[in-house]
Amino acid sequence: MPNFRILSFDGGGIRGVLTAVLLDRLLGEYPALLQDRPDTITMFAGTSTGGILALGMAAGLTPAQIRDLYVTNGKLIFDSSWTRDVVEIGGLSGAKYDNVNLKQILTETFGALKLTDLKPRVLIASFSLDNQAPDPSSRTWNPKFFHNFPGADSDGESLLVDVAMSTSAAPTYFPSYGVYVDGGVIANNPSMAAVVQALDGRNQAGERATLDGIKLLSVGTGASLQYIEGQDHDWGDAQWIKPILNVMMDGGVGVADFQCAQLLGNRYCRLEPIFPAGKSFPMDDVSKIVDLMDLAQSFDLTGAVGWLNSSGW
Repeated sequence: MPNFRILSFDGGGIRGVLTAVLLDRLLGEYPALLQDRPDTITMFAGTSTGGILALGMAAGLTPAQIRDLYVTNGKLIFDSSWTRDVVEIGGLSGAKYDNVNLKQILTETFGALKLTDLKPRVLIASFSLDNQAPDPSSRTWNPKFFHNFPGADSDGESLLVDVAMSTSAAPTYFPSYGVYVDGGVIANNPSMAAVVQALDGRNQAGERATLDGIKLLSVGTGASLQYIEGQDHDWGDAQWIKPILNVMMDGGVGVADFQCAQLLGNRYCRLEPIFPAGKSFPMDDVSKIVDLMDLAQSFDLTGAVGWLNSSGW
């Protein structure tokens, strides 16, 4: 395909509201971003909250509508009731939140839509804890990328609700969804996975991208300025358990950014605000929704708008 345009969204829980506001502002300054979406955007890619964003936009929701989903339902999704805290001993023996409200909200949003019902192509990252292979010697966990490209490995018959639940089942925050957990454990920034899927030789000829035909806009959920002070850390499980998760998640985001920048050059743009030093925005802190929206409203979009214009998006 001469023009294979990809919009990719990172994971980040409630920080997805920042992504939605950034996209809404971009749309105001560059309406062609989403004009005639089935023709303009070839693929939406997403992980976790970004997976919900990708599915929502592929299904025809506007960024403003998705923003309102977060604002209206954030407290319902991240509802840690007193009863559950007691039963789960403050998260030590169970997930911090249940996923009942999230599934209800997603069901009301997507209904019975399947991936095959979507006009754009999608790629949604998740991770399977058990492939349930009948042969014990082949039984293992493995990454899972849900997609609706035609072919033998297509997930076209999967319900959007199930895919959205699978990509957003963040360990310790939510229970696994069947055998699936949050795609952030392997690709919190799914940009490079989207590029690889676009180039897959198994794609039908009319849907197979060429490397020089790919244009990719990757949108993050905000980056925190984090570091570990000191050197030669002789740490064990207790010291590493908390920081290592952030190290791996942020590191994975950076790796995908590096790969896409090297591979695509000026056909790639990364849009991600940096949070002010000393400020953090946990993925489940719904009290920060207004702050996140304010940050997205004040962020300078000049570079992204300039790239959209110069790239011929």
